[in-house]
Amino acid sequence: MPEQRDANLDLIRRDGAFDVIVIGGGINGIGVYRELALQGLRVLLIERNDFCSGCSAAPSRMIHGGLRYLENGEFDLVWESLRERDALLLNAPHMVRALPTTIPINSVFSGLLNGAAGFLGMTSRPASRGALPIKIGLMLYDWTTRHRRLLPKHRFRGARATLRHWPALSPRLRFSATYHDAWISYPERLGLELVLDTKRLAPGSVALNHAEILQSGEGFAVIDGPSGAAMQVTASAVVNATGAWLDEALASLSDRGGGTDRFISGTKGSHLILDCQPLYQALGGHMIFFEREDGRVCIIFPYLGKVLAGSTDIRVDKADRVCCEPEERDYILGAVREVFPTVSLSSDNVVYSYSGIRPLPKSDHEFTGRISRGHVIHRVDGAVPQFCMVGGKWTTFRAFAEQAADVVLEELGRVRARGTIGLAIGGGDGFPKDPRELETALVARHGISVERAAWLVDAYGTRADGLLGFCLGRPDDVPLDGTCCVTSAEIAFLARNELVVGLEDMLLRRTPLAIRGDVSTALIGSVATAMAKELGWSVERQAREVATVIRNLAKYHGVSLEMLERRTRDRSNTCV
Repeated sequence: MPEQRDANLDLIRRDGAFDVIVIGGGINGIGVYRELALQGLRVLLIERNDFCSGCSAAPSRMIHGGLRYLENGEFDLVWESLRERDALLLNAPHMVRALPTTIPINSVFSGLLNGAAGFLGMTSRPASRGALPIKIGLMLYDWTTRHRRLLPKHRFRGARATLRHWPALSPRLRFSATYHDAWISYPERLGLELVLDTKRLAPGSVALNHAEILQSGEGFAVIDGPSGAAMQVTASAVVNATGAWLDEALASLSDRGGGTDRFISGTKGSHLILDCQPLYQALGGHMIFFEREDGRVCIIFPYLGKVLAGSTDIRVDKADRVCCEPEERDYILGAVREVFPTVSLSSDNVVYSYSGIRPLPKSDHEFTGRISRGHVIHRVDGAVPQFCMVGGKWTTFRAFAEQAADVVLEELGRVRARGTIGLAIGGGDGFPKDPRELETALVARHGISVERAAWLVDAYGTRADGLLGFCLGRPDDVPLDGTCCVTSAEIAFLARNELVVGLEDMLLRRTPLAIRGDVSTALIGSVATAMAKELGWSVERQAREVATVIRNLAKYHGVSLEMLERRTRDRSNTCV
């Protein structure tokens, strides 16, 4: 078992008395864990699977203010989202970056009356928006950030100017509008960096992934997943941040009956990663943000050398691990073809897909796009009061966590010691305005290639220097696969220092190898071998880990064994 995990388990065994237990290691749970721990409380975070492995691993990878929320009259949510977007641009510049976003527009007035009706709650399904309602929305967007502007104001173009910039767009358009939001490169890594930061700043708190928590007497029992060991813990308050699983977790850890009204009304969102260079080039570095005739908003933008396209918004009755179904894949591909009709695109271009359940507040809205992306905290009485975090989105995780922490602090009679709105995250601490400065320093200090320095800065920010220090004296140039950017020594570093338990943790969340379409049978085997050596896995454990990853890639991400084997055949054995 890794030393990090042993140390965390020992902390719990030696002293199981915590001020607060946070259940759920998605971005909201991690956020409130950090907030509470930094106020001087002793906090225990329990995640059943890996950190950021549920809905938090399946976002659109946008960090945005929510332009379309204006139509729902959610001005406070837009203001909060824009403030948090700007904070992430400053606190995590190694992962959160500006994203120019262009809206193709086919009419002038369409959607104007519908927008007013939606604002008044008189309709459920929006009509396609024309130039005038979009102009009004973007003016409000710019006005909201007028005192702290980090990104350029919006601009409009006519059809001719638009098609000069994006000649592959549909010739049906009459206008386009460009504004700026942001995107996040590695959301799962950002969540992990928050966990690591908290451990450094509040060493008495513990975050444990791959563990369960059950009621036990007057307290709780924590069950370690890998070993099955049970540990008794107590707390004065529980924060339920289990997202789509909130109602189930609430029922299992309180006296709340199963027939009680639910808090969560989940919707499923699926996305595709496309390997299509003509489409990548056609985007011109912009995200294309548009509506289909059914009112669903879709996005297409450059992502890690590929193209990310999405998404769907389908009601689900039960929380579970989900996948992008063939009809969802075809829906998204059809949306892309509508906007870029001359770009040849098929299911063969899909190198990865992912899907998650948005933990939205319970709603009777017929059209899922009308369900609020806001958040609220519900207190549930009991021997140990439980605070349920309902709703939220990636962009606003810090604000939601701050609000939840303040409610818990009031319950416990404690006062806030510090804020986090300006607190740097992980490798964003000390990150230069021009990343090439850091790349040049790494090349000079460690004698690595420019290409490898660029990858390390992109993935780890200022933490890259410590990683390379670990790699000194190790075979850091051992190839994993012909096209990969990660080395065996890097895998060893991550296995030892980033709370990794299984092979899937590494391939899907500590690295972008799966989502970039880099995984192959050869690469999976190489990563498993490097992890086995570092973590002391048996031959049988290594084989089980490989089998599990191959099975789950096919079942949940559309990456079949045939695709993996074909990638192995197509690649050389040379690695960056």
